Amino acid sequence: MARKSTMGCGYYVVVLVLLFFGDTKVRSDSSDHKYKSGEEVPLYANKVGPFHNPSETYRYFDLPFCSPGHVKDKTEALGEVLNGDRLVTAPYKLDFLSDRETEVVCRKSLSKEEVARFRDAVAKDYYFQMFYDDLPIWGFIGKTDKEGKSDPSEYKYYLFKHLHFDIHHNKDRVIEVNARTDPNALVDITEDKEVDVDFMYSVKWKETEIPFEKRMEKYSQTSALPHHLEIHWFSIINSCVTVLLLTGFLATILMRVLKNDFVKYAHDEETADDQEETGWKYIHGDVFRYPKHKSLFAAALGSGTQLFTLAIFIFVLALVGVFYPYNRGALFTALVVIYALTSGIAGYTASSFYCQLEGKNWVRNLLLTGGLFCGPLLLTFCFLNTVAIAYHATAALPFGTIMVIFLIWALVTSPLLVLGGIAGKNSKAEFQAPTRTTKYPREIPQLPWYRGALPQMAMAGFLPFSAIYIELYYIFASVWGHRIYTIYSILFIVFIILIIVTAFITVALTYFQLAAEDHEWWWRSFLCGGSTGLFIYGYCLYYYYARSDMSGFMQTSVLLCYMACICYAFFLMLGTVGFRAALF
Repeated sequence: MARKSTMGCGYYVVVLVLLFFGDTKVRSDSSDHKYKSGEEVPLYANKVGPFHNPSETYRYFDLPFCSPGHVKDKTEALGEVLNGDRLVTAPYKLDFLSDRETEVVCRKSLSKEEVARFRDAVAKDYYFQMFYDDLPIWGFIGKTDKEGKSDPSEYKYYLFKHLHFDIHHNKDRVIEVNARTDPNALVDITEDKEVDVDFMYSVKWKETEIPFEKRMEKYSQTSALPHHLEIHWFSIINSCVTVLLLTGFLATILMRVLKNDFVKYAHDEETADDQEETGWKYIHGDVFRYPKHKSLFAAALGSGTQLFTLAIFIFVLALVGVFYPYNRGALFTALVVIYALTSGIAGYTASSFYCQLEGKNWVRNLLLTGGLFCGPLLLTFCFLNTVAIAYHATAALPFGTIMVIFLIWALVTSPLLVLGGIAGKNSKAEFQAPTRTTKYPREIPQLPWYRGALPQMAMAGFLPFSAIYIELYYIFASVWGHRIYTIYSILFIVFIILIIVTAFITVALTYFQLAAEDHEWWWRSFLCGGSTGLFIYGYCLYYYYARSDMSGFMQTSVLLCYMACICYAFFLMLGTVGFRAALF
């Protein structure tokens, strides 16, 4: 029976891996298409939404544009649906090498309600997004005339009715596409009255020497401009200086203190035995006393280890070029699939550590491990999906996608978690403490306020955060804005620096805690390591209020709730790093 379930689990793992890498291959091959003159090239309308609220997007035909009659949905991968993409056939015909002078798509009589919807969209700076041969097209649907008017009630609102496509080709392949609106072809939609509109478009084809392989480069160049690179490298140099200073400071203090102790114990053992021990030596019999709530502690270590492994895998995929610009949904697909496949690591780590701490109820520990990160994430998703449904936004997942995610969790994540837990329980590793633990714990002396958990967490989180905060701005601008982040090599260096600084600062604070005869360091080291996650969330609030123009209940909910989950993931991951470093 066990053999059968293992075989079944392995089968699903293989299927998921093939699905993920198969999807990436299809994505890169689907745009690698050669066309003949006059052949129809697919144009898909994706979504519309307020420019300053990147998470609040709606279906293209939620606004009363010209419909092509039978609107056909494009089949999308899991990651694309999670990304909020809803591609449908667009009403424009852009045949290969076929220029078109002003052509009417449709003549439409807009009712008062439709005029009001368009006006509301123009007032909120709505943009549209389309894809032509897998190349993105952006544009605004209208403009607001505020010139010389101080009162918003005097503003004029105009709808663009003419769209011009400039398409570049290299022989039989599409290389670049741009859409621009005709500033003279405007429809006044300021007043609530019926309006007749002729929606029009024109197409111009031009030849270019840019090879097909480099057609995506223009989208990645914005984040790699010289002045941006200078800032990135300044951030790295600043972080490296922090690491060197911290390492030097720690090495000097710890080596001098410990060297004196070791020399004293090595050369004069009898005297050392007679002397009264102080500081960390005084509590050597209590240092490896097991922590309180050891089941929760082991579960947090398991989840943190899994998330750390997930981060490493994502960086490997990024560095080999899987997440090239507009490889729609690849990151979300990778996150879902790799998280599912690494759940065995969480089960094994949590279960083996729990058993090392002489825990008995390993099944409960496994359930706690499975729900520690997934539980809050599920609650967050349920709330935000409900909000998206209420708003009729594309962020609302279809029932089929929810079932796919549920099946991945039920058929892959859970079985692998259980298998990892069984393997961890059967590993029978013992906790290797270098000193014998005394029967009764020593009383912890009264310590000054700055040696408490919260002040220590503030000190521990500030230094790693200061090493990454410059890079954080660019990440936020791409995740919660319209910039494209492509310099993954620099991001990986910053991530390594973050890990090193977290490890060093936790080791230092643990030493100072033990020197003050406070032997309850297990949870403290985890909290100090993970406290950077709280600083990142603080930066999220600052970014929302001071650096962005986001507004509205839906966008605010998505930002604050999903960032809470991301920062919680950082808390678990860096907490694990901090504890492991301190234990080592």
